[in-house]
Amino acid sequence: MHLLSKLSHTHLNILMLLGIALFGGTFGGRLFQKLRIPQVVGYISVGILLGQTGANIVNEQVMESFQLFNYFALGLIGFTIGGELKKETFLKYGKQIIYVLLFEGIAAFILVAVLVGTVGSLLMGNSNVAWALGLLLGAIASATAPAATTNVLWEYKSKGPLTTTILGIVAMDDALALLLFAVASSVAGLILGNGNSSLLGIFVSPLYEIMGSVFIGIFSGLILSKILDRHSEEDRVLAFSIGIVLLALGIALLLDFDILLASMSLGVTVVNLTPRKSQDMFKLLGGFTPPIYVLFFVLVGAELNLSYMSVPMILIALIYLIGRTIGKMGGATLGARLSHASQSVRKYLPLCLFSQAGVAIGLSILAGHLFPGKVSNAIVIIVISTVFVLELTGPAFVKIAVTKAGEAGLNVTEEDLIKKSKVRDIMDPDPPVIYENMCLNKILEVFSNHDNLYYPVVNKDKYLMGIISIDHLKKTFMLSGLNEFLLAYDLMEPVIAVIHPDTPMTEAKETMSLNRTECLPVVSEDNKLLGFVESRSIQKLISQKIAELERKSLNLEPH
Repeated sequence: MHLLSKLSHTHLNILMLLGIALFGGTFGGRLFQKLRIPQVVGYISVGILLGQTGANIVNEQVMESFQLFNYFALGLIGFTIGGELKKETFLKYGKQIIYVLLFEGIAAFILVAVLVGTVGSLLMGNSNVAWALGLLLGAIASATAPAATTNVLWEYKSKGPLTTTILGIVAMDDALALLLFAVASSVAGLILGNGNSSLLGIFVSPLYEIMGSVFIGIFSGLILSKILDRHSEEDRVLAFSIGIVLLALGIALLLDFDILLASMSLGVTVVNLTPRKSQDMFKLLGGFTPPIYVLFFVLVGAELNLSYMSVPMILIALIYLIGRTIGKMGGATLGARLSHASQSVRKYLPLCLFSQAGVAIGLSILAGHLFPGKVSNAIVIIVISTVFVLELTGPAFVKIAVTKAGEAGLNVTEEDLIKKSKVRDIMDPDPPVIYENMCLNKILEVFSNHDNLYYPVVNKDKYLMGIISIDHLKKTFMLSGLNEFLLAYDLMEPVIAVIHPDTPMTEAKETMSLNRTECLPVVSEDNKLLGFVESRSIQKLISQKIAELERKSLNLEPH
């Protein structure tokens, strides 16, 4: 009680708020996930219930106290996106990716800006606000959510030219969106009367901001890369990584640079200078960030005031969706044709660029900070409502595209094949057997006709009795002088473990590992031999299947 008495009422509210937001957000995200709706929508919905539209637990004073936390979350989002931008992809598909990226991003920007500006002028009665809103929404429209899109590609194990192009574009889309947003925010500020009045300033100011942000990111990335080269302890790597991100964000804020671009440049630098060690670092970061993201999106929802959701806002949201969809699809098609992309890329890529989430929401919130008032509420409400629709429809279209292109299921690993297989899929159903009363000469004859290392020993009814291994037989020859009198019954070893045809291969491999054996007899419920599985035969078969899938994916590549 003495300790609690020293805490102010505000401190207690903040602590309670953190608990309610994190617990409620996680619960809401899980509930929405069960309904096949993206978790982020659940987080935001809980935030709406806690915020001004709902119980008003999170008021403006509380939101101000969490502003630095929001910047931190945005920085982590940018850092993670940067980690997807690997040089190998651009060396092979650079021209194709750049063409499609520029055309689909700029087309969406122009179309949304023009449509929202024109229609908004009629609906809102204020052309300056409408055109400023159009420019900002146009820049946000160019972004595509990497997480939602790549999750579908991973889920369906896709591989091929379409998959590679999608990965390159969704990773770079956000960089283009940041560049467009920097220019759009400067022009919007000029239109609204609170920006740089110089035409030169419209272009010089964003360029200065972009270059400064990139420099901070690259410099911070160089430092982090050196640290990763010298340290491998997980706790230190995680602490250094978060510390560098915070440092880069702090410097960017101090100099009025773009925090998203700075953190993304940091991620790009690290992933390309230390690809192997940075991969482990991003995995560690992935275990740290979920609570941060939950709180961030709950606070995003709490900041929304749905009383601004009027008929004009709904119509502008529809205009945004239509303009963005047409711009993305038309631009992607034109870019793919001009870059001479493969037929599958031309045909199906336009279906894969709909999803929007973290970066779009982050830019809308950033726009809210830059342009408080009508523009702020309009942008956040329009982006949040359209994200709901796009996150529902986007992944479904990606699935259709990679399936139709024939790339689904081609990026399969050894672990994937083992998880999907049962013993009956891999076992030898007709293994060479040795009968218990077979003499040594007959046994050696069986050995000479097969290259197996292990042979099951059965009785006349083919019920399993034991196993003879080549290695054990050699040792027996060296120790025994009665070789001509030996029968299979004398040579066999006891069976350590058996499996059944419907046993999953993961369980079979675990059984081999636990019993330190390289073979397992496959038997029926009454111990009758049905087949045989050797460790080396499993590896051989899996390698053949992976090679077949690799050949198939290569056949999809443009020649």
